[in-house]
Amino acid sequence: QVQLVESGGGLVQAGGSLRLSCAASGRTGSSYVMGWFRQAPGKEREFVAAISWSSGSAYEADSVKGRFTISRDNAKNTVYLQMNSLKPEDTAVYYCAAGPRFGPALEDLYEYDYWGQGTQVTVSS
Repeated sequence: QVQLVESGGGLVQAGGSLRLSCAASGRTGSSYVMGWFRQAPGKEREFVAAISWSSGSAYEADSVKGRFTISRDNAKNTVYLQMNSLKPEDTAVYYCAAGPRFGPALEDLYEYDYWGQGTQVTVSS
C-alpha cells in the first residue's frame, strides 16, 4: 500500500501562483511514476503532469505546459506541482496519484494504483 497526502491548495487570484505538495509513504518502492490530475465540478478527471521517481523525467499536459512544473524530492518522498500564471479555468480539486510505470499511458488515470484525497484550488478572476 502507498499513502498519498496532498497539501498546498487554496484560493488565489488569476495570474497568481501556488505550489502543491504530495507526500508519499508506505511501499513507495513499487511506484515508479507520480502524477497530478484535476477534476472540476461536472467534468471528468483530467491529467495534468507526471514524473518518474528514478530519472526525474517529466511530462505536462498541453493545457498547463509552460505554466505548471512538476518536480520531486526523493529524499523526502515528495512530489510538487508548481503552478504559475493561474487562470480561473484551473479551478479544480487536484489529486496526486502513484503508478507502477513511466510509459506511454501516463495520461490514463487507470494506469495509477493509488490516489490522494485531493486538495482544492480555486482561482478567482
